Amino acid sequence: MMDVVRNNTVRDLPGAKIWAFAVGQFGWALLSGIISNWLVYFYQPDNETIAQGQTVFVPQGLAILGVVTVVGGITAFARFFDAFVDPAVASLSDRCNARSGRRMPFLKFAAAPLALVTVLVFWSPVNGTSWANAAVLFVTVIGYYIALTFYCTPYNALIAELGHDSKQQLAISTAISFTWVAGTAVAYVAPVIWGGFVGSFGRVGAIRLTFTIMAIVACLCMLVPPLTINERDYVDSKPTSESTVESLKQTFSDGEFRKFVCSDVVYWVAITTFQTGLPFFVTSLLKLPETTTTIYFVLMTGVSVLFYVPVNILANRAGKKRPLLAAFVIFTCAFAFAGALGSGAVSFLPPMAQGLILSVVGAIPMAAFGILPQAIVANIADASSKTTGQDRQGMFYAARTFAMKMGQSVAMLLFTGVSTIGMASGAGYRIAAVCAAVLCAIGGVVFAFYDERRVMAVLEG
Repeated sequence: MMDVVRNNTVRDLPGAKIWAFAVGQFGWALLSGIISNWLVYFYQPDNETIAQGQTVFVPQGLAILGVVTVVGGITAFARFFDAFVDPAVASLSDRCNARSGRRMPFLKFAAAPLALVTVLVFWSPVNGTSWANAAVLFVTVIGYYIALTFYCTPYNALIAELGHDSKQQLAISTAISFTWVAGTAVAYVAPVIWGGFVGSFGRVGAIRLTFTIMAIVACLCMLVPPLTINERDYVDSKPTSESTVESLKQTFSDGEFRKFVCSDVVYWVAITTFQTGLPFFVTSLLKLPETTTTIYFVLMTGVSVLFYVPVNILANRAGKKRPLLAAFVIFTCAFAFAGALGSGAVSFLPPMAQGLILSVVGAIPMAAFGILPQAIVANIADASSKTTGQDRQGMFYAARTFAMKMGQSVAMLLFTGVSTIGMASGAGYRIAAVCAAVLCAIGGVVFAFYDERRVMAVLEG
């Protein structure tokens, strides 16, 4: 990609720099994958993993007021609390006037704390079941989400700012989708890695060592964007003059953004419920080894990547709304199928084949959701900037992150609660999958009201 001068001040981001930016996504996607995929699996183990030597560190069952599990309550509260940190961080970033730019200073100084606290989440002071472990987990999980916000909110805002039009923003979104999937896939490979360390360090020690190695790699990757991209060379936006409250108010006054965010909240409840449950679907419903989770996710990732270029082409030709609506429909079917895994309804298929079908079907919408939502927010943020004259890209992405964390909070309460139902038979895991399917369908209906033509008319005008 040639460096094209725009407004005599900034240039288009070259292809090499786009991928340098995307490496940062790999880093925080890897850390996010560790927490979202393995936190509940580590602290609320099923009978199969306990039999393999997993220590039970926190009280199990509906231990908090007889309503929610310890892990569910901690993770839900942490996400809920951090969701209110997002607007503050976004406002700080939008108003930042540092010489190196509004966003890159945050990326540079948040990388190491985020990697460190991710590792600490899995370190408990008592080698056994204890409320002290629950207290430490509470602190470290909150610390993780705050550190994640300080990196991700400015990072996501750069999608709209580094991309100077809808096509460039879609190109950046596509690149970071590749690295997002790669980072998440590496996180899913964790059982294979820790399996090699179990003989020397025991199961828990092997898991902790694996996550420490991954966190170091993630930290180095997250430092690539601030160390290789001079923000001032490619971004022409100016610090906002609005307060946090006013900026948040103006952001949510955008009708099209409200429609998108409402659908996004429901989607995140559904997808987080599914992702959290996947290891349990494999071990409890299909009765397969935990390492099979890695096989399924690598397959899902590989098939998904094959659809990245088609999704990009389709979005450029037909818009982003229709492919994303189709993705909602396919995900709904995949989640419903997950609820039937290992049951009589699909008993004519071998357990391994059932998981393979789920992986392939889920891969297609995974590609669409990996690329299009970020590009849609970039479009909405740019349209708002043209209409209002305020460059509050950080607040738009913070509001989207707020929606994500609200959805994840509800999902953790939902999954950890219903998973306690009939643990021996796996009934709770089936209920969770069906709930994910219903919620995904609702999210698709809400998103159908998003008016993409109106947003694009502002941008093209």
